Amino acid sequence: MKILTIVGARPQFVKAAVFSREVANHADIEEVIVHTGQHFDANMSAVFFDDMSIPKPKYNLNINSLGHGAMTGKMLEGIEELILKEKPDLLLVYGDTNSTLAGALAARKLHVKVGHVEAGLRSFNMEMPEEVNRILTDRISDVLFCPTDSAIANLKTEGYDNFDISVVKSGDVMQDAALFYAQFSAEKSKMAEVMPKGDFVLCTLHRAENTDDEDRLSEIVNGLNTIHESMPIVLPLHPRTKKLLEKFGLKLNVQIIDPVGYFDMIELLKNCKLVMTDSGGLQKEAFFFKKNCVTMRDQTEWVELIDHGFNTLASAKANDIVEKHRIMSRKQNDFNIDLYGGGNAATNILKEIRRIFSM
Repeated sequence: MKILTIVGARPQFVKAAVFSREVANHADIEEVIVHTGQHFDANMSAVFFDDMSIPKPKYNLNINSLGHGAMTGKMLEGIEELILKEKPDLLLVYGDTNSTLAGALAARKLHVKVGHVEAGLRSFNMEMPEEVNRILTDRISDVLFCPTDSAIANLKTEGYDNFDISVVKSGDVMQDAALFYAQFSAEKSKMAEVMPKGDFVLCTLHRAENTDDEDRLSEIVNGLNTIHESMPIVLPLHPRTKKLLEKFGLKLNVQIIDPVGYFDMIELLKNCKLVMTDSGGLQKEAFFFKKNCVTMRDQTEWVELIDHGFNTLASAKANDIVEKHRIMSRKQNDFNIDLYGGGNAATNILKEIRRIFSM
């Protein structure tokens, strides 16, 4: 059996790596990895792949720095050529990027089965390109690997019981990755040199809905600056966010560091008191490392974290951000609950693939 795996960004490589390690134990399965190049990342050098034991992609389409339409179209064209060349039995996509949608579309049109990992997630905000990508990808896939019960519930609400699509609760591959790489993060990270002594907040800020709106960004900056006066904030600053701060004349008076790699992020997560973010993935990673989280967004895909009290939403108002920080930094939570599969997602996904193909 041959699987063609489409990835477009560093986080997707990290997720795909745990599945690739599982596949490596089965000589009857060949996996071909394609990097679309969607998110150009200077850190994705040979060292990145070696340090993280990630298989290097066989193909790199090098498609980036384009608008959504042009990018998705070029990816569709490039992936179609590779499907015709490699003749896979299954095309596997992760998450909700343009690469995800392009891969699923290309395979579907060529009658190749599609598996979508991290299926069923919904923010219910159609202004987000990620929401459009994930909804369309789910609908044209053959098997949906859902990380949570809420993801499956979303699909049921949308009528997926009536579609000829397999819906599987697989668990979350991000937890697999976090548990695996946490074993090596201390020796591979240099964050001990920059982390404050004592309690600190780990913060990320990059989502367009926050950074592109001057009023929202100003309120968030004011809230973070106020919090930093009483509890240090460490913020790996995305280059795009930095440019917009400069454009709007806003000053972040927190401890700003350069963007960090995965091992560094794990060490920051291990040692922080609280996470404040507008990222999707970091909300879950906070839970994996038993840290409360404040999500600076109007909605989240990870509703189970809200429902169980591990996460809370903060509006783009300085006083609300400060108040939610106060509440969550003092809240004591019991993290001994299995919300994401306990690190067995890759095993479950491969087991289902083998069942589908009767291997």
